[in-house]
Formats: sequence, C-alpha cells, structure tokens
Amino acid sequence: MSNVFEFVAETRKDFGKTSARAMRRAGNIPAVIYGHGEPQMLSLNHNEVVKHLAHEEVYSHILDVTVDGKTEKAILKDVQRHPAKVRVLHLDFLRINLADRIKVHVPLHFVNEHTSIGGKKGGVAAHTMASVEVFCLPAFLPEFIEVNLIMLDVGHSIHLSELSLPANVQIVALTHGIEHDLAVVSMQASKVAAE
Repeated sequence: MSNVFEFVAETRKDFGKTSARAMRRAGNIPAVIYGHGEPQMLSLNHNEVVKHLAHEEVYSHILDVTVDGKTEKAILKDVQRHPAKVRVLHLDFLRINLADRIKVHVPLHFVNEHTSIGGKKGGVAAHTMASVEVFCLPAFLPEFIEVNLIMLDVGHSIHLSELSLPANVQIVALTHGIEHDLAVVSMQASKVAAE
C-alpha cells in the first residue's frame, strides 16, 4: 500500500435533495462517512474527487478522510455517478478500525493472455469478473490480485479457488462453500481460428 489517498471534506449542515443540488451546482459533492460512530454528512470538492477516482488503487486502499481538520481511516464503499455526464453525484465512506477485518472489492489484473497456451492457438480470454471481494485486516489489503493466464488452454477456466492470494487474505465467496467457486476467466476458441 504505497499510495495513501487523502480526501479533504467539510461537515455538511444542510440535508435533502434541494441542498444536494445546490451543493453540486457550486462544484461540490455530497457524501457520508459511517461506521464506528455516528454517521457524518460531508461535502467534498468535485474536481479533487475526480482526480482521486482516476486511480484504480483508490477503490482498494485505506484512505485518509480529513473532516474539518480531523483525519479518519476509511474505505470507499460506494460511488454514485451521473448516467450520462462525467459527474460524481455522491460518495459513501466506511470508517475502519485497523484491528478489525474488512470486506473490500479488489481489482483483478490479467497477465500473459496472448502468450498463454490458448492464446498461442488463437484463443480469446473471456473475463467474467473484473474484481473480487476479499476479507482481511486492513494492513493486508492488496491493491490488486494478479491472474496469470500463461497455462490456460482453450476450453479451460480459472476459478476463484485457483487464484494466488497474498497471505492473510480470503475470498468472501469461498467462505460460503465450494458451490461459490465461480470461473474468473475462460479461454475460448476464436471464430476466426475455428473457420
């Protein structure tokens, strides 16, 4: 966890749709931070938030949320975006205790697709997941999980149970039983190669 992102916020005193719209017109984003204490309504600068959200790591990092000069550790739980414009509408932060385990979605990075056994045969990797929910202490939270496709052949898949995880990190779906061992990626024959 080499990068720590800081979100600077102010306490929001007005609530409701009218207040949220006025805040957005002024270039701010309404937000909330909750967990381990009372929920707190926040206001953040839209442009600063957009800069942070451009980094994939921000979604799987422990963040510093500074509210009126006081810094708290949190994770980004939800981002609401405008369906048509490049606009963030609302953020949800969850306060964390560094001694408690947390559940976080971590991105998957797929490597060696074209040099894999199936890739050399003209196969195409079909990704069925872009991220996976993990359970761990904040200190062990990975930035991403690498999925190495080098040995993947046409007609085969890599499942959750086959992922190489960092120490002290569990996949949430696998804690519910083997029937939740879903495929993460499969190698399919390309139509061009078949013809």
